[in-house]
Amino acid sequence: MEKKPINAFASKQMLLAGVALFSAIAFTGCKSSAESSYKKAYEKAKAQEQAEQRTTEPVSVTPVTPVTTVQPVTPTDNSDLRSERLNVMNNGTLKAYNVVCGSFKSIDNANNLRNTLVNKGYNAQVAQNPETGMYRVVASSFDDRTSAINSRNDLRATYPDAWILLRTY
Repeated sequence: MEKKPINAFASKQMLLAGVALFSAIAFTGCKSSAESSYKKAYEKAKAQEQAEQRTTEPVSVTPVTPVTTVQPVTPTDNSDLRSERLNVMNNGTLKAYNVVCGSFKSIDNANNLRNTLVNKGYNAQVAQNPETGMYRVVASSFDDRTSAINSRNDLRATYPDAWILLRTY
């Protein structure tokens, strides 16, 4: 086989065609910087406009009012009526129906609560159940159940576990 010499003109043409092809491929994939800057500015303005529309719409606020249900206690309520034998401390006297605000194993704790109740205007007394050894702090004492229930209901605002003790002998 015989080699033909390559024409210098043809090699320049091939080189020029290769450079042109390379340039065409390289520049068609990239957008101009001016075009991309305009697109970014447009998208930013559109996003701001949408954000303003969301924040300028009026917001309605409905106030929430808490609802508390109070069930009245009828004077014939015996749900927390207990019967016990009691020995009254410090020569006190108790009637049949007694409103108890606290029960303690320690007489010191019982006397502390009694003093608190006396300072609030109650005729409070401490009585001991001889069978259990527990000291009962009686805030008020009544001959009738209705008065004791009313007193217990009033005391439950401060002493939610107040209960009625029917004294037995």
